[in-house]
Amino acid sequence: MTAPPIPASLPAPDVPDAGRAAVVRDALGVGIAVGLSGFAFGVTSAGAGLSLVQTCALSLLVFTGASQFALVSALGAGGSPFTAAAGAFFLGTRNAFYGLRLSQLLKLPRAVRPLAAQWVIDETSAVALAQRGRDAARLGFTVTGASLYVLWNLTTFAGALGASALGDPNAWGLDAAGPAVFLALLAPMVKGRTERAVAALAVLLALVFLPVLPAGVPVLVSALAAPLALAAGRRRGEQPPADAHDAPGGSAVQAPASVHEEGTAHDQRI
Repeated sequence: MTAPPIPASLPAPDVPDAGRAAVVRDALGVGIAVGLSGFAFGVTSAGAGLSLVQTCALSLLVFTGASQFALVSALGAGGSPFTAAAGAFFLGTRNAFYGLRLSQLLKLPRAVRPLAAQWVIDETSAVALAQRGRDAARLGFTVTGASLYVLWNLTTFAGALGASALGDPNAWGLDAAGPAVFLALLAPMVKGRTERAVAALAVLLALVFLPVLPAGVPVLVSALAAPLALAAGRRRGEQPPADAHDAPGGSAVQAPASVHEEGTAHDQRI
């Protein structure tokens, strides 16, 4: 006796239970690992002269680690608030490009998009774009964003509150935590000739202008590395790969295209 056929009207689940567990595990791993570095931000921010309320407000409202570290580092080095904010704003613009990609992948309801936009950062983009299928991407994005947001803000508060007991952040090396995390995210992306040229030129520009420009300005100058390197590559006749994508969250791999339920194909990156 054979089992009755499954009606065609019942769609197969996009993510099986085992797959959902793996997505949640990976997302929580990223959220917890990165969220703990909020402690370093809290200490660094307090050491730069920001109050507890100002420090916590940055994590609650800005919530993009590299920009937060850039802001307080520039202020701590004696830079003006304008240059510090400009450097932080420049670093934060990358999230707008992540948002363009994620909007097509996640296709969230219009009502929740403003809330989800707060979680569009390197780590949530990396986890979401690594998944195969929209449901898995939504799950990875949500779990990563929720765990990271909660833990980052809690550890920011703890770091800022305990900064006076720790003393100078430089003595503990906590001032290097932010740049170290950001470099760890960027390093796997520097694989091709163009990427290596951009990285090398950015470092050179920052080192040249660091002694002569106010704090916070060298990072803006180093942004010129990308258009300069790309222009030089075009003059040499180099063409970037058509399907190569850079990764926000610490590794750059070329993932196969997947077709979602609407039939749209998209290639993934992490």
